[in-house]
Amino acid sequence: MIPSPPETRASLILRLPDAADVAAWDQIVAIYGPLVYRMGLRQGLQAADADDLVQEVFTAVARSVSQWLERSDRGKFRAWLLTIARNIAVNFLTRRRHRPIGDGGNHDGRNRNGAQDSARDWVADIPAPDCELSGEFDLEYRREVFRWAADQIQETVTDKTWQAFWLTHVDGRSIADVAEHLGISTGNVYIGRSRVMSRFKELTKQFEEVE
Repeated sequence: MIPSPPETRASLILRLPDAADVAAWDQIVAIYGPLVYRMGLRQGLQAADADDLVQEVFTAVARSVSQWLERSDRGKFRAWLLTIARNIAVNFLTRRRHRPIGDGGNHDGRNRNGAQDSARDWVADIPAPDCELSGEFDLEYRREVFRWAADQIQETVTDKTWQAFWLTHVDGRSIADVAEHLGISTGNVYIGRSRVMSRFKELTKQFEEVE
């Protein structure tokens, strides 16, 4: 069973306007990058274009997140980000002349006064859907959060502690069966399972969002 999906923590989002906050951006990209990439593939992009899509999306977010945060009707961060991703993917698919949003360039490469700010404002004003994202994206989001947290946790616990969690919580096996399988007491299974679940809660709090 995959834990229910948390939203991205408001305090983490508030760190995004600081381009030097590598930790915040690494966490955001680790969760959302794969979703944007797979969405591009489903929309019909080639792998190289899907890679470009990921870069363009996060470039757009970096340049407009400050303006977006100022909106009283901004909604959820992930809905806004994925809306940007869909819009940019459409640009790829319609084969329009594509330049990174906010670069302020004309077709001849020259900059126009105010073009960059206008592009940023446009991205910041993209409305986030009021309803929850589609079931497919919701499931993918949960999987990415779960996978990210699992990678962190497995590096910090023993193999038996991890198996006590996985076999009971994910595979659904009984405590007694897992205890016999691992050669440990039922009490140790409970302790190991609880330790990992507590760590999951601690890590996924980093992706909670306050409306």
